[in-house]
Amino acid sequence: MRWHRLAGGWHRLAFAVRRLGGVVSVAAAVLEVARSAGAEVAFGLPGVHNLAFWGADADALAIVGVRHEQTAVFAADGYARASGRPGVALVTTGPGVANTVAAFGEAAASGSPVLLVASEVATRWQQPGRRRPVLHSSRDQAALLAPLAKATFGAADPAGALEAVAAAIGAAMSPPRGPVHLGIPTDVLSADAPPARPRPAVVPAAPPDAASLDELVRLAGEARRVVIWAGGGVVQAGAEDALRRVAEILGAAVVTTFAGRGCLPAGHPCSVDAPAHEPEVARLLADADLVVVAGSDLAGMDTANFTLPLGRRTAVVNCDVAAMDRGYRTDLEVVADVGATLEALATRLGPPRSPGFDTCPAPAVGAAVRDRLRAIPQEAEGLAFAEAVSGCLPSGGVLVADMAVAGYWIGGYARLPRSRSLLYPVGWGTLGFALPAALGAARSGRPTVAVCGDGGLSMAVGELATATQERLGLVVLVVDDHGYGMLRYDQLRSSMPPSGVDLVGPDWVALAGAYGAGSWRVPEAAELPVVLAAALEGAARDSRPHVVVLEAGLCPPRTTSPRWADPVGGVPGLGSAWPA
Repeated sequence: MRWHRLAGGWHRLAFAVRRLGGVVSVAAAVLEVARSAGAEVAFGLPGVHNLAFWGADADALAIVGVRHEQTAVFAADGYARASGRPGVALVTTGPGVANTVAAFGEAAASGSPVLLVASEVATRWQQPGRRRPVLHSSRDQAALLAPLAKATFGAADPAGALEAVAAAIGAAMSPPRGPVHLGIPTDVLSADAPPARPRPAVVPAAPPDAASLDELVRLAGEARRVVIWAGGGVVQAGAEDALRRVAEILGAAVVTTFAGRGCLPAGHPCSVDAPAHEPEVARLLADADLVVVAGSDLAGMDTANFTLPLGRRTAVVNCDVAAMDRGYRTDLEVVADVGATLEALATRLGPPRSPGFDTCPAPAVGAAVRDRLRAIPQEAEGLAFAEAVSGCLPSGGVLVADMAVAGYWIGGYARLPRSRSLLYPVGWGTLGFALPAALGAARSGRPTVAVCGDGGLSMAVGELATATQERLGLVVLVVDDHGYGMLRYDQLRSSMPPSGVDLVGPDWVALAGAYGAGSWRVPEAAELPVVLAAALEGAARDSRPHVVVLEAGLCPPRTTSPRWADPVGGVPGLGSAWPA
């Protein structure tokens, strides 16, 4: 132990001398460039090829050390979604990169600006298209991520590495946002960096052209019943206020995708605050004279695989041309910046229609959905759970939902006060997302609750050690139904005996204690608000993770695919899932 302390002290002294002389490694300079773009932290796992990052100046960028490379990307994704800043993940060569693919795919499907910096084998061993028999080498490491990445970058020398990291961050943050991969050989990472620090350049989306804007104003002016379908592009563009103004001017009901949830706060008179999968909301969309799709690619999970009706006329506003091709008939496509288009639309439309948004149908539709669900015992339990959890969330808090029955209720029905309050892996449907992503959300400085099932939590439970070590005061709510509850539901619904879906799990309270976390067991669901509030208070007080365990088997909500076509019993006029 004494030798380690002496060696560590010598290393710090040598580093200080180099730093005073203006010399830093390429690894440290890469972190400095990321910091200049707004990143406050990186998430990573050290390996033999990327140790230079851990030898970098601590002032360059703080590094949260995680227990698995998949977590590094999930946490960077969670940080990016919660903060709007670039998320940075650092992993080592070969298996380290391979371990990130599932999390990188989720970031890609959800348009999250993640920078994944992976080391490569030393330049002297690299031969394109060939694998040299050295540790961690592969024929083409970048090819693992290329089908998912917005862009991939590489570097062969120190100056090229710094130019590449600036270009990569600029690409990730330019609309439409997405994850990028940067590969840097290990010998380049440890080399001395040149003095210049290029700054990332974000290329804004184009403003709307005059003809498209004129046509959008005309369609909105002619329509008596307007519904706005708001997606994650509204949030990425920071266009929440412009959306609110347009909705109030038109008296338009606002329906959001999962990524757009909270862009109008719960309780706003234009907010439907219920998912489009519910029949009352689907009817609202079908009966609209005009549906304005703002910042959404009309993804399958939001539209029940493109079967939702979208009104008599549809206008789409999106900065991404690829998002336009979703099999829906459109009367107008505005390929432009969502924020600039909504701002211009609000200016052109003028003051609210008399009597303004007081006649908006949104509150009545949202209330009808929730009243119906409360009248059905199996639905009422899930709705009460979602409302109880979101009701305990502190100001500025974040809910991180996993792909679990409890997470589905949170994803569709939690009442959210603002955008970026829900992180939900519905882009790729990635189980095991909640706890790792919650590390990133908590590190952004916001109170964080991760809602997991026992199956998903088992995939990353070791990250409780990360939360304890890094003093990330977050709350992990595990709803334990002793298996993969959604898949069990699928099997029973298909008259199949449950197989492969029942799991032996640990004593979660004892396991939490073993990791140094606080722990609570909820004896019955009615006590959840009290226990959850106490756990949040404890996490804020002692900066430790707190685990809350609720044993419950919730029925999946209508947002899940097996229930998309369910009939709606007992509701006059709603005999099938979608209106004709």
